[in-house]
This record gives sequence, C-alpha cells and structure tokens, in this order.
Amino acid sequence: MLRGLTTVSFFADDVAAAQAWYTEVLGIPPYFAREIGGATAYVEFRIGDFQHELGIIDARFAPHARTDEPAGQVTYWHVDDVQASFDRLLALGATVHDKPTERGPGFVNASVVDPFGNILGVMYNQHYLDILGSKEA
Repeated sequence: MLRGLTTVSFFADDVAAAQAWYTEVLGIPPYFAREIGGATAYVEFRIGDFQHELGIIDARFAPHARTDEPAGQVTYWHVDDVQASFDRLLALGATVHDKPTERGPGFVNASVVDPFGNILGVMYNQHYLDILGSKEA
C-alpha cells in the first residue's frame, strides 16, 4: 500500500521567510514556487539521494486549525552526523524538540522545531544506507 515518501508538507505564516530559512538549511533553493495574489504561497525543495520533496505551504491553506504548540508526526531525514546537523539547526534558529538519542546500533535520531512551528527530524539510519547501497550496486 505505502510505496515511498513523496512529499512532506510544512506550513508557515510567512512562506518567504520559511523559504529563506530552508534554503540556508538545505544549501539549495526551491525548484518550484507558486504565487497567489502576488505573494509566495508554496515552495518545494527536492532533497537527497532519492530527491524526496519538502513543501512549504502558506498556513492559510492548512486543512486544520493550527496551534502554537508543535504537534503531529515526526518525519526523519537521514543525515550522516546527527549531532552536527542538530547543532547547525539550533544555530540557525530552531529549538530543541528531542535531543539526539541512540535508539539502537546504527540508529540515532533527534528533532527540532523550526522557526515556523514545524517539527523537523534528523536521523542516522543504517537501514537507509543499506537500501541506498543496494540501489547503487
């Protein structure tokens, strides 16, 4: 039934500010942007080995009421160094959601809350690397 990650969508009251922040975090600009009424309403980045998509949507289009507290699922993005990634996100203005924790050999994760209220997870995941290696073979 579920075949793979296609798009992770985050919401922001200020899409232009979120675009600038994620451009800094990711080191790349979005590959797609849509304006509505002269303002950026949606941007999308393609990330990593499988070009997964991260979309930032104007919060006025959220299908549910938003709260001031971060909530919902945590999607983890593979990184090679969880502590370094976690520290960099904090330096760029994110706040701690869950400090780096080893969950077992080859599995370390952490999460932050971005400046726009979204939870961003980072994880060193040996299984991810094993799958990537099998695709490259």
